[in-house]
Amino acid sequence: MNTPTPTDTHATRVMVVDDSAVIRGMITRIIESDPYIKVVTTAANGELAVQGYAEYKPDVVIMDIEMPVMDGITALGHIIGKFPDAKIIMCSTLTLENAEISLKAMSIGAVDYIPKPTSTTEINKSSDFHNSIIQLIRSFGKPLPAGAEAKAIASKQPSAAQNLQQKSKFVLPPAGATFALRPAPPAGWKPRLLAIGSSTGGPQALFDFLKPLKGIKIPVVITQHMPPTFTGLLAQHITTNTGVPCVEAAEGMPLMAGRAHLAKGGLHMLAKKNEAGQIILTLNDGPAENFCKPAVDPMLRSLIPFYARDILTVILTGMGTDGALGCEDVVNAGGIVVAQDQSTSVVWGMPGAVSMAGLCSTVLPLKELGAYVAQKVL
Repeated sequence: MNTPTPTDTHATRVMVVDDSAVIRGMITRIIESDPYIKVVTTAANGELAVQGYAEYKPDVVIMDIEMPVMDGITALGHIIGKFPDAKIIMCSTLTLENAEISLKAMSIGAVDYIPKPTSTTEINKSSDFHNSIIQLIRSFGKPLPAGAEAKAIASKQPSAAQNLQQKSKFVLPPAGATFALRPAPPAGWKPRLLAIGSSTGGPQALFDFLKPLKGIKIPVVITQHMPPTFTGLLAQHITTNTGVPCVEAAEGMPLMAGRAHLAKGGLHMLAKKNEAGQIILTLNDGPAENFCKPAVDPMLRSLIPFYARDILTVILTGMGTDGALGCEDVVNAGGIVVAQDQSTSVVWGMPGAVSMAGLCSTVLPLKELGAYVAQKVL
């Protein structure tokens, strides 16, 4: 018997599901460029994926949507029905139809969606796709062994594990980490603005969190890490599923009390005053922050001059540390930060980072968090 190598012992086990053998091969090569990820099986359709999951019990599944015999959504339902903790990432070309289907997939139990480049040439050349898919798998897979760092991928770009730590003084929380809380807001404190940041697992979390806030009387701003095609649809789904009116942000849109404003995919959403002194939203195509655009940090920074101590910031489930720097600025300005707890987060990266930094006044399970915020804003 061969002695297990670090790769064998600590590897995150993946199943790749796509009806194209070429694409299955490409995705396999991309993700196995990280020595701590191993593809244990592949499948050409959803029916084979259901069988493969039951046999191999992979840590993560990368699943296409449109496939013969059984499509990805049907397969997702079968797998989640038998294995509720399965970590399934939908991966398909970015069309309006697929965006709608992917939002449905996340409501069924998919943990996230990653847009697949439209051609095999783009798949091979897209460093964003390479890094994003490895990041996602790492976030749901086995932790790296102590002191280990994933090697740079073949293109010599930084590994996903390193990317998550770069350009931030905040670190991702270890399992079971403990943290200190800041003092609760004074009795009777009422915010004038609710700011929300979310990423992986965020769409479903936003639905659950916002439902208790129907009838909210202050403006709400939301940055959810998502591609451009998704955010307009997500705004519609938030309105339908929660009763909180939500719109995709547009250039010059005024911040309106009682309405949620969702950052447009691919652009930072910032606040500023117009010539009439009205607070409006502006869309910024500047550099990504924390490898994200839109990002939570620039949104929060832009709001502080206008709301300062009257901001209530909520950080929901998400990969990475986006929002931590902005939350530190909010706290320094006298505002309040609260976060989703580890047990109910799909990924406790973003909420874990602000919790570990001691920036939160409370950290609660998702449904309790919505009720807590409702007491402050209704």
